[in-house]
Amino acid sequence: MAVDGTIIRADCLSDIAGVSHGFFTRQGGVSTGLYDSLNCGLGSKDDPNLVRQNRARVARTLGAPRDEVLTLYQIHSAKALVVDRPFDPQQIPRADALVTRTPGLVIGALAADCTPVLFADPIARVIAASHAGWRGALAGILESTIETMIGLGARRDRIRAAIGPCINQAAYEVGPEFEAEFLAADRNNARFFVRPAPDARPRFDLPGYVEHRLIQTGLAVVERRSLCSYENESLFFSYRRATLRKEPDYGRQISAIVLT
Repeated sequence: MAVDGTIIRADCLSDIAGVSHGFFTRQGGVSTGLYDSLNCGLGSKDDPNLVRQNRARVARTLGAPRDEVLTLYQIHSAKALVVDRPFDPQQIPRADALVTRTPGLVIGALAADCTPVLFADPIARVIAASHAGWRGALAGILESTIETMIGLGARRDRIRAAIGPCINQAAYEVGPEFEAEFLAADRNNARFFVRPAPDARPRFDLPGYVEHRLIQTGLAVVERRSLCSYENESLFFSYRRATLRKEPDYGRQISAIVLT
């Protein structure tokens, strides 16, 4: 892993020729106030012009030919889409993963506690960016992303996946109904919950759960670079942190990948 203050890079993707990627932090942008500084969320209440400047910085950093990063209207689903050209910014698709084999097209996932996952098959030259919150991960967004990549010629045993920054277990207190939903899906999911005291509310290991789901699919490599978005305020935006402080809004960091 490499961290330079603005970008975290995964080893398993960094050594693929013709692929550029980054889990960007909140540093290195032009936004101010609550959104200081690399806020890439057009759904936030930040000045859209500043957000577009931030996203252009991301694209340029990755060596893309256009100042554009494609992201989705994320809905915590299991829906993955193939993209081969920029889409109309007024008609952003509703889904949670983008898959492409088109060179120069930067695809990304936004997050502010949810888990971003970047994928690449170095032989088929198929890449993907997935947004995996707890609901999407439980519903199968990771598996859907992989199957969509396979539809473009990727092979499961060649795909490499890197898990990016998200909220970690120590900060992720959840309710009993949350835990019950995971246990109803699979009793073995109990391993992803701990209680700091017998009468405490459970805490959920989101990156651990995402890692488990990815490993179960039989990928070539699964690499975890999941610094905690809640605990590292200087590096990451956090929906939960903003909510607990009763702040009116929050920024979103971006994780992006491109075939160069």
